[in-house]
Amino acid sequence: MQGRGGSPGFRFTLYAVLSVVVMYLDQRQHYLEHVRYVLQAAAYPIQLAVNSPPAAWRWLKESFQTREVLQADNARLHAEARDLELRTMRYEALARENAELRGLAQALPPVADRWLPAEIVNIQLSSLRQRLLLNRGAANGVFRGQAVLDDRGLIGQTTHVGPWSAEVILITDPEHAVPVRVERTGLRTIAVGAGDTSSLALPYLPANADIQKEDLLVTSGLGGVFPEGYPVARVTEVHRDAVQPLAQVRAAPLAHVDTDTEVMLVWFRADHPAAPAPATDASGELKHGNPAMQPRPAPPKPRTAPAADDAATAEDPADAAARKRAAPAPAPAAKPAADGAAQPSPQAGQP
Repeated sequence: MQGRGGSPGFRFTLYAVLSVVVMYLDQRQHYLEHVRYVLQAAAYPIQLAVNSPPAAWRWLKESFQTREVLQADNARLHAEARDLELRTMRYEALARENAELRGLAQALPPVADRWLPAEIVNIQLSSLRQRLLLNRGAANGVFRGQAVLDDRGLIGQTTHVGPWSAEVILITDPEHAVPVRVERTGLRTIAVGAGDTSSLALPYLPANADIQKEDLLVTSGLGGVFPEGYPVARVTEVHRDAVQPLAQVRAAPLAHVDTDTEVMLVWFRADHPAAPAPATDASGELKHGNPAMQPRPAPPKPRTAPAADDAATAEDPADAAARKRAAPAPAPAAKPAADGAAQPSPQAGQP
């Protein structure tokens, strides 16, 4: 057999030429696509048989689990269910503890009577509208015009209160103004929202006002909403122009609205000295007061006696009328003489 066969070099050349021809036909004419399809179909049962023992072993292992393993899993699931129930029952306590950890309780002013944590549900931070939506409403005792704070400073006040939600206008809203005072000098003014969360404007300060950069602005207690002495903002820019009567002052709010997730709704004690002063209506009268209190009548003015000289010169009206009747009538004026009758000659006295 070896003697009749070709040499190894001839066989190698033959197989190489055959391989090149087959590759050319597969590349150009795609003749071997059907061959590969048939070979793949024939090899699939073999692959499935090779992979079947591990799959069968896993199926048998899952099917023949012991009773102890199932009981242990059942006990673990029951323990997790009890843990979830306890967490649900402790939700209010955990919410209060979370607020304390965030520093909300430590940031409360002494005038605060009680407070309620609220979660921010929605936030609008456009140049024309700076509002928050909280998950607390009238069912929780929230009222319109209630102060909203966080652990760093003042945020705003409630404007619309629903049964389970409340809308808050931020101090940076262009429609909001906060009565503030400079902590260093006690100068009172008004901080107006500039339409962004990073600045407030103080447009009512004269050019010679004693205010500097880094001055702290706190609430003045006026307006009937915010207590006195709570931090609001810090001055960042002060520009004075010789031709402008007012200074251009900017301040950065201390509250970080863009990062806060929880805020405080605060109730204040009315008898505290730092409580906000009651607001007044358009006529300047207080909106609140004791209706039983009535103003006292003013005392009558004392009647002063006439002076001595005035009494001496005073005259009875009847005596004045009698004296007027007794006075002689004025003499009539003399009629002018006839032309040339009694008039002297112009040359009579001449020499």
